[in-house]
Amino acid sequence: MRLGLALGYWGRGPSPTSLDLAREAERLGYHSVWTAEAWGSDAFTALTWIAAHTSRIRLGTAVAQMAARTPTATAMHALTLDHLSGGRMLLGLGLSGPQVVEGWYGRPFPRSPLTATREYVDVVKQVLRREGPVTLDGRYHPHPYSGPDGTGLGKPLKPITHPLRAELPVLLGAEGPKNVAQTLRVADGWLPLYWSPTRWAEVYGLTAPLRDGFLVAPMVRAQVCEDVAAGLLPVKAMLGFYIGGMGHTARNFHADLMGRMGYEAEARRVQELFAAGRREEAVLAVPDAFADEISLVGPRERIAERLAEWRKGPVTDLLVTAPDPMTLRTLAELNS
Repeated sequence: MRLGLALGYWGRGPSPTSLDLAREAERLGYHSVWTAEAWGSDAFTALTWIAAHTSRIRLGTAVAQMAARTPTATAMHALTLDHLSGGRMLLGLGLSGPQVVEGWYGRPFPRSPLTATREYVDVVKQVLRREGPVTLDGRYHPHPYSGPDGTGLGKPLKPITHPLRAELPVLLGAEGPKNVAQTLRVADGWLPLYWSPTRWAEVYGLTAPLRDGFLVAPMVRAQVCEDVAAGLLPVKAMLGFYIGGMGHTARNFHADLMGRMGYEAEARRVQELFAAGRREEAVLAVPDAFADEISLVGPRERIAERLAEWRKGPVTDLLVTAPDPMTLRTLAELNS
């Protein structure tokens, strides 16, 4: 099981520690570093900055939002950064949800998310393989465009630039059972959001062995500390925001996942409190047991014991969100 550093997306502004953490992760032998985007900073610019200040560590997006760019634009970002970094790019994609897609990107959330995702990946892979002009008779991403408001003058094209790697890995963020099942078929890897090292098979409905070379890269908040309850507070804050604020109360994929993990009533309560503006109460309503199950928090000995559970499953890459270099070093030592 390899280690990665997950930096996430910016808040009010760029983090003054991100680049130092990325460099430290590279020095410690971490395999990858990952950036994200929501409705503020984008994933690719920050990743390019990190690429310019490192030399070996792989560079991933976890995740770049599909609604933000056409699939060909995303493929252009990926092949460009792959060239500039010497073949270090890992392309992680996510569909997001109706609140973000329609509220921020100003476009309709697809009525068939599975079809939209499948078409998007198809186009990206066609660009990267450059075996011929990109063509797709698709519902959401037709190439060339053939809608009634088009000119009819579009023609199939293939990228002018030859991609450095035709098989640049494409990973998908997926939570629902059908989405996970499709990800196993069409992508090169999977970016689970909440991962239980002891209940992953039942939570995600994974019954068959994964194919050789398929990447499973969940994120985990890690912190070496003596006070477990205090260390779990940032995990609960993240969960409170995702479950309460990252989606509508009627359609929130993160809350649905929490429900499938056995905390349905608690998830609805978090949503209710968050929607009522009682955000601190929403965070405190997140069960400690749930936050603890999906994180690595506590003294070194406790983390070592729990890390062993993560190694038993299909995880190939553990993407660590850590607040300090000491935690990064501890995990590197324990995973060696």
